[in-house]
Amino acid sequence: MKIKRKSNTKTDFTLADLYRHRGLRKGLVDALRKKGIDDERILNAIMAIPRHQFLDKAFADWAYKDVPFPIGHEQTISQPFTVAFQTKLLEVQPKDKILEIGTGSGYQACVLVEMGAKVYTIERVEALFHKTNKLLQELGYGMIRTFLKDGFEGLPRFAPFDKILVTCGATDIPQALKDQLRIGGYMVIPVGSGESQEMIRLTRLSEREFQKETFGMFRFVPFLKGLEKLH
Repeated sequence: MKIKRKSNTKTDFTLADLYRHRGLRKGLVDALRKKGIDDERILNAIMAIPRHQFLDKAFADWAYKDVPFPIGHEQTISQPFTVAFQTKLLEVQPKDKILEIGTGSGYQACVLVEMGAKVYTIERVEALFHKTNKLLQELGYGMIRTFLKDGFEGLPRFAPFDKILVTCGATDIPQALKDQLRIGGYMVIPVGSGESQEMIRLTRLSEREFQKETFGMFRFVPFLKGLEKLH
């Protein structure tokens, strides 16, 4: 699905998407395909998004390596394979209503939008929230609904959601998020108390019944409660 984006600012050199960037992006897509990401819709979304624009200009060359990278505030932009893998587990369909916990750089939310989803995303770090919100507007992703909130609470006002994606490592699965998932919907969340977490997909079968599937170990920043406010 091709998203028609309207930027609120003029594109300058910092935001330019050059031929070199597109070549690097194609190399990343090819690498992800070799690692088993076979959903062409995900690969097309990754190809469409100028990932270097989500990193500081000085580190743009890291954007198309398949590694996570710090974005400040003790947060990271996830490894592209992890983004693609979590997205694959969601089985995104056009017009899906998706709640993301952990906006971070905003990159994952853009992948979901490129696949036709309606995205609601929560960030708890106020400084990062404002920085990312501004970037999303500049890049033409103003349709993403961003919220400065505690992710443990979710967004009950907008529930139920077809899918819920958690992009930080939880020690357990918050009940509030389970309650906000529609019957038949998926939640993808990394869970564990150590340095790495097990990727879990929950399917809500009924009001009280969930099916759990596991998909290997990954490493995420921790899922924390409360807000980190500007001083």
